[in-house]
Amino acid sequence: MFRLLGPLELTKGNVRYTPTAHKVRQVLAILVSRSNRVVGIDSIIEELWHDRQPRTAWTTTQTYIYQLRKLFDELGMNSGGEILVTRAPGYVLEVPDSEIDVRMFDGLVRQGRALIETGRTETAVHVLRKAEDLWSGPALSNMSCGPLLESYTAHLEEMRIDALELRVSAEMRLGHHRELIAELRSLIKEHSLNEWLHAQLITALSRSGRRGEALRAYRELRLLMNTELGLEPSVELQRVHQDVLAADAEPVRLLQPL
Repeated sequence: MFRLLGPLELTKGNVRYTPTAHKVRQVLAILVSRSNRVVGIDSIIEELWHDRQPRTAWTTTQTYIYQLRKLFDELGMNSGGEILVTRAPGYVLEVPDSEIDVRMFDGLVRQGRALIETGRTETAVHVLRKAEDLWSGPALSNMSCGPLLESYTAHLEEMRIDALELRVSAEMRLGHHRELIAELRSLIKEHSLNEWLHAQLITALSRSGRRGEALRAYRELRLLMNTELGLEPSVELQRVHQDVLAADAEPVRLLQPL
């Protein structure tokens, strides 16, 4: 199993392996991120050295590829044929989606979304929580990334937030307001300017009979946005605030994920 949703890891059975050399880890990460597609050697060189490419970049990259192939051999991963194949203009890592945590995550989120669309919301929440459980920290957290992997990790974090919002939205729809309050507070500490999360917390507090706390949460957000950004909360969030003031029982209307 290749893991990118947290520290970069390669697992075999119950044992975890991580290449010691930093640049070998980078090469592995970019190959896994583009699994079953050809990764040009020029792209690998750009990731490793960006605008400081040594004259030996080409041969050094080939050395890193050799080290990965040797690791795969030692782990018995080439028993059905080499999984790291040379294919012009570079290399391709040939592994099934079920061996890559990112692909598994994406599949579970798609499944959860489809379940919501067909009205099977409780099952969707279970599936989406399984997707979230694949994360063990920030993507590729045990390495410094070059330009290509920096862009990729940013994309993964967006996928993580989208899945989180989808699951919270489903739980709100099921009426799990009280159960979500502690989690929403924790998420807001991590994503302090995410208005959608603030809206869910304000709504969850209100619907749990804690209107005073809901109004205080809105005031704290308004102060934060004024201080940090010089902005007022969005019109949609102001509407959520008005719903609390009016004890409006209609569903929250702010930025519901599709």
